[in-house]
Amino acid sequence: MMKSFFASALMCFSLFLNAQKEADEGLLGDFDGNGTKEFAYIKINDCGEECDGKCESVIYFSDKKLKSFTISPAKSGTLYNLKDLNNDGKDDIGFYPNWCTSCWHPFYVYSFRKTGWEALVKPISTHCSQWESDQFPIKKDPKKKGFVIVTTSEFVDDDIKVVSRSIRIQ
Repeated sequence: MMKSFFASALMCFSLFLNAQKEADEGLLGDFDGNGTKEFAYIKINDCGEECDGKCESVIYFSDKKLKSFTISPAKSGTLYNLKDLNNDGKDDIGFYPNWCTSCWHPFYVYSFRKTGWEALVKPISTHCSQWESDQFPIKKDPKKKGFVIVTTSEFVDDDIKVVSRSIRIQ
């Protein structure tokens, strides 16, 4: 009884976090804005231990009206519920891919539109040091409506710098 109480409390607490994340198991969100939560999950196509093959990660949804989409190369990854970045009434989704080599990975941000999933911003270049220092790649700009703050890793003067910029989204 006590164990299930703590599990329920932990789940409720996670709903209040800014960017919810779930590795491999999936993610809940209202991605089409209809007031009902959908479940998003990842399936990997043709990817061996050494990242040989196509290495595609397909993101599927419990509501079949939400088209799946593919990110390649990606050996699975982590999904994030980014909440409503563009004020369209729908939760946006982030994806951080796994790969066999390198610390540089793009962070993808998508929003569901009438025609399907569209990139909300260009893929954001990130380095593992950015993640280790808890500098998340995207959030709403609290000072400018219609803008987000993108935090990216850049190689400058033989060093990795983490840079944040406010950019307009459509």
